[in-house]
Amino acid sequence: MRKDGLTARFLRHKLGVASLVVVVLITLAAVLAPVIAPYDPTAIHPAFSAPPSLAHPLGTDQIGRDVLSRLLYATRTSLLVGALATALSTALGVVLGLISGYFGGVADMVIMRVTDMVMSFPYLLLVLVAAAIFEPGLWNIILILGFVDWPGVARLVRGNVLALRESGFVRASQVAGMPGRYLLFSEILPNTLAPVLVYATTVMAVSMLDEAALSFLSMGVQPPDASLGNMLGGAQSLTVLTEMPWLWLPPGLMVIVLVVAISFVGDALRDAADPTGTK
Repeated sequence: MRKDGLTARFLRHKLGVASLVVVVLITLAAVLAPVIAPYDPTAIHPAFSAPPSLAHPLGTDQIGRDVLSRLLYATRTSLLVGALATALSTALGVVLGLISGYFGGVADMVIMRVTDMVMSFPYLLLVLVAAAIFEPGLWNIILILGFVDWPGVARLVRGNVLALRESGFVRASQVAGMPGRYLLFSEILPNTLAPVLVYATTVMAVSMLDEAALSFLSMGVQPPDASLGNMLGGAQSLTVLTEMPWLWLPPGLMVIVLVVAISFVGDALRDAADPTGTK
């Protein structure tokens, strides 16, 4: 069994470390978009649908906006949606999972039945219906994705709590007279965070894909605000696809790179958190 820490085991996962570096660099570029973007993302220039040039390294779109500037701001939007939706769903799932697994009884039954009800709906259909009911916009998308993604986290935490509740160190703390608050937040929760963190990377990748899909369908982030989805949505015609690849290749590649890199980071975290590993 490996005796070194989670960080050391993660650092031995070369693909995971490389993916983390990619995610960090893209995140820094997105955060610094107001500084490094060559133009305002909503500014209109005389050259419409212009190919890449020195003035516009990734060209301009159909109404003359700089594609590179919009790509940086769009990436920031997608990362914001992914991070906040993941934080919301994870926090909600962890709280409900702890309550359900530790206290059991009526609380467990009610929470698990609500979880089953939410998970019984087709995921994509549930997201589309919720997006159609509420006004399209950044914060509504974050709330929708956050409240749709929590059941998986709640089930994961509940299962871990049920196993940890019967473990020797928790039993010893109970015998010593420790209060339930201490058992939950000092004994059980820290030993549940590793699998939750691994699961959260998957939720973040899925949330970013969902935001891109909803914005592509004009049900998410609305122009003139930039997102990877609505940038792709502006390139639906055959003429654009065949003759203006600079309009759809950059946002398409950014979605792919981000989702794949985050998934590899999650795989590396899962391997590092596995106590039975031998590397």
